[in-house]
Amino acid sequence: MIQNKVTRRVLLGAGAGLLAAPAVAQNPWPDRPIRLIVPFGAGGAIDTLSRTVAARFPEHANGQSLVVENRPGAGGAIAGAFTAQQRPDGLTLMMADVGANSIAKEMNPNLSYDPMTAFSPIIHLVSLPGALIAHPDVPQRTVAEIVAAAKARPDAFTFSSAGNGNGSHLFMELFLKRAGIRMVHVPYRSGAEMVTALVRGDAQFGFPTVSSALNMIRDGRARAVAVSWPGGTPLLPGIPALEQDLPGFNCAVWHGVVGPAGMERGMVLRINEVFGKIAAMPEVAEAVYRQQAGRIVGGTPEDFASFIRRDNETWAPIIRDNNIRSE
Repeated sequence: MIQNKVTRRVLLGAGAGLLAAPAVAQNPWPDRPIRLIVPFGAGGAIDTLSRTVAARFPEHANGQSLVVENRPGAGGAIAGAFTAQQRPDGLTLMMADVGANSIAKEMNPNLSYDPMTAFSPIIHLVSLPGALIAHPDVPQRTVAEIVAAAKARPDAFTFSSAGNGNGSHLFMELFLKRAGIRMVHVPYRSGAEMVTALVRGDAQFGFPTVSSALNMIRDGRARAVAVSWPGGTPLLPGIPALEQDLPGFNCAVWHGVVGPAGMERGMVLRINEVFGKIAAMPEVAEAVYRQQAGRIVGGTPEDFASFIRRDNETWAPIIRDNNIRSE
């Protein structure tokens, strides 16, 4: 078990948002099992989170189950398109992700739905930090040294990602833009493949989530250089936040719950209440922290809607400037 002080720290960031969620009178939702569409395959970070939440769902949802349904493909757009087409009756929800629910239209202008209008945002569940990592043989050990070397030799360095438009790709492009440098992008098909490629030396740098690289960092097969959100993370003690070199730098992988557009307001608030109670459970916060180095967020549907709009505003120009398109 994580010590009580760690649990308190994990929950502190969530406390204000969770308490801000509106109180909602009990209503019949759900009166049958609910589908939760997950935009990636089994075993990844978003699937792990979904199953952690599903395990505790019946306790707060009239004893009904939350059935996780994986619909991977097209960077999340397959799941997004499917969810957008469902009836807004609260029976089909989606574990939201930046790809399907924020940037999909920028990645594919011919997409069948617009993430900004196709969904009813319900609750922002978690935020997960990324880490700028390097192959152990890379001599540059700090952000300043990497930036200086890349400026001296433009395009001499490579970075791996989990695919075009994946968080690992966007985080690195944001870093390169803020630092005023260039590197050659080498995309792979998953977070596991991108980290493995870096460990093999096929790329020198990467920007995965902390959780996907943590074991390789701890056993010396990769080296952490900096963390993507302010204050760093206790799971990588001594590793600085990127904001120390690039003031204001702050980005994270995020997941939450959405439904199809047009959901009735009372139902949205009821679903927010259920998932907010699950997120507030100490054992859920501990699981998110241990498994993914993440923080519980919580808050109102309006909070989540505003967050998604800001997220889109952050990444849309990065996608346009680098001509990033779905694979």
